[in-house]
Amino acid sequence: MKYFFPDSQDQIDPGFDFVTEERDPMRVRQRDDLYAHEVFDPPPFHGLLVAKSIVDGYSSGAAGKYTGAQRNRLRREGARRFFRLDHVNGPLHIMGDCGAFTYHQLPEPPFTVDEVIEFYDSNDFDYGISVDHIIFNKSPLVPVDPDSEAVREWAARQDLTLTLASDFWKRCKARKVRFQPLGVAQGWNPDSYADSVTKLQSMGYRRIAMGGMVPYKTREILACLAAVDGVRHPKTQLHLLGISRCDNIPAFAGHGVTSFDSTSPFLQSFKDDRDNYYTPDSTYVAIRVKQVEGNVPLRKRIAAGEIDQRRAITLERAALRLLREYDAGLAAIEDTLTAVHEYSKLVDPDVDRRADYRRTLQDMPWRDCKCPLCCKEGIEIAIFRGTERNKRRGFHNLYVFRNRLRTQLGEDPT
Repeated sequence: MKYFFPDSQDQIDPGFDFVTEERDPMRVRQRDDLYAHEVFDPPPFHGLLVAKSIVDGYSSGAAGKYTGAQRNRLRREGARRFFRLDHVNGPLHIMGDCGAFTYHQLPEPPFTVDEVIEFYDSNDFDYGISVDHIIFNKSPLVPVDPDSEAVREWAARQDLTLTLASDFWKRCKARKVRFQPLGVAQGWNPDSYADSVTKLQSMGYRRIAMGGMVPYKTREILACLAAVDGVRHPKTQLHLLGISRCDNIPAFAGHGVTSFDSTSPFLQSFKDDRDNYYTPDSTYVAIRVKQVEGNVPLRKRIAAGEIDQRRAITLERAALRLLREYDAGLAAIEDTLTAVHEYSKLVDPDVDRRADYRRTLQDMPWRDCKCPLCCKEGIEIAIFRGTERNKRRGFHNLYVFRNRLRTQLGEDPT
């Protein structure tokens, strides 16, 4: 089972000073900052998933996450050199995707088949996923009227996805591309997914990506995979787009799934309300100490006269100081909680996380973690504040997730 981490140019600055919150003035991001696969040995995933919409954006939608200089360098150097994949304990593979979720509101994909093939082939990807148009149906096991407007739209998107997959396969073969093509199966219930897989296999695909399943409950995913079992060729391998669910990986594997991708372990570090810090058998709430200078809503309240800036800075500094002293054994937990709560009341007056923070501080999970980030940064990695702390915590989550995956698959977690 292979885990691919979707790239969005997420890196950390190894020279960042957590006390002064300053960077080395000579820092060059692309040269000095580190990807997750450069922080951990072995890397916390088997490869990267790189979406064309993230790199290039598209003319009628949002811009990509890459600067013009980064896009040019990616094309000039190729993906392996750009991501420095040959400098790590690998091998790491690269899977190309269109990023269908980013353009789901459009009537059709913003990229042509030839544009996508050129993107994959010119950047020397190992795998390339066909152009698709995502179908949204949050209840795949609930019967729907086949003549309804929703089903007609879903069927049209499925037909378009299959047409594009057929064109993609033919053009890849004609161009003798270096990457392995994957066709996308879109559906809205078990039978429609099975129908997509049947047609993709008849085109020649033996690697198929299952799309549109992110909103599904685990039992719904398994029901769709069970339906696909009835038509799947023994040599056909499935990839789950956007699905992690580590505890269910063995069950997915039993249905022919050999790879998946997900950003969930990383994003939960700073987007989830509770599950911010992973441990092998639990999760913890990160301690929120928002920046006075860097928090836009807080700055607006200060500018409006709702919050005294001097008092906010004083409470912010006190909270950070007590947290560091607590980690060093120089402050009591009650004093630390009080300092954090006083600042939190100012920033988020309607939220009280003292019980969650007490558990995080009492257990000090970073002390038991052997990942290099926790060993080096200590309590800083458990503080919800700014991109450098939050991304480090996200990288830590990837490390824990990868070890959980090894355990689920019966591999050595060390």
